[in-house]
Amino acid sequence: MKRAFPFLRGKNGELSLLFLPGFLFFLVMSYVPMVGIVIAFKDYNLRKGIFGSEWVGFDNLKFFFISDTAWRVTRNTILYSLGYIFVTLIVSLALAILLNELTKRWIKVHQTIMFLPYFLSWVLVSYITNAFLDHQNGFLNAVLAGFGLEKIEWYFGAQYWPFILNIVHLWKAVGFSVLLYYAGIMGIDQSYYEAARIDGANKAQMARSITIPLLTPLITILLILSIGGMFRGDFGLHYFIPNNTGLIYSSTDIIDTYVFRALRTLGDISMSAAVGLFQSIVGLVLVLLSNLLVRKINDENSLW
Repeated sequence: MKRAFPFLRGKNGELSLLFLPGFLFFLVMSYVPMVGIVIAFKDYNLRKGIFGSEWVGFDNLKFFFISDTAWRVTRNTILYSLGYIFVTLIVSLALAILLNELTKRWIKVHQTIMFLPYFLSWVLVSYITNAFLDHQNGFLNAVLAGFGLEKIEWYFGAQYWPFILNIVHLWKAVGFSVLLYYAGIMGIDQSYYEAARIDGANKAQMARSITIPLLTPLITILLILSIGGMFRGDFGLHYFIPNNTGLIYSSTDIIDTYVFRALRTLGDISMSAAVGLFQSIVGLVLVLLSNLLVRKINDENSLW
């Protein structure tokens, strides 16, 4: 083993051996497939292969930018991502602060309840959502009928879905975010709170003056990472929850679902690869710009 891998020799050989599986995983699953990026610039033909296919440059992006729906799906992708980021941030931070006030017994119960949806697949969540929104037998329409109100056809009204998607995303993602912020709160020196109690500060004042300022580095790092994925929407959320209903595409369609339908209809792998590469480049630029902005404001809170 040491002859094949010289870096395993020396006093850090055991640590290098522990590092090796992770290195090989990312090498095989993340870096080697990057050779396929070239498909985005070719008219891919299965028989000719990746390198034998004809080079077409940026022609594969034309179908996206010249389409009538390009502006709509781009707008939806950005606005939904911003909504998910900031709504989840505010709610999860508030819940983490409240969770810190509970006893240890109830903390475990609440953590389990909030964290459980994170492990559910979007297919299963879509069935749960449909149980609430179904026009005939849905829970919400049953409640409306019980109060003598008219039933709402949720899957035929595009105006409802910005709220529905934000609520569903929050329900599924908030548990993981709460866990991160709660772990950050646990790392705060308790002497700060004890000094604040002696000075007569209440819970709200301690949260505003101690907890949130000391969590700012963690909040900033998570925001920068989230902004990097802002241009790459959550396909499962936007495809399965609205049941791919065409009447509400104006409110639910994002770049990922649009490209998926184009790939399924046209079968053009090169087009989907080009848009995927475009999303990745924009995500990288957003991470770099957001980190640069944070570094200008406070160098200690930046990623690098």
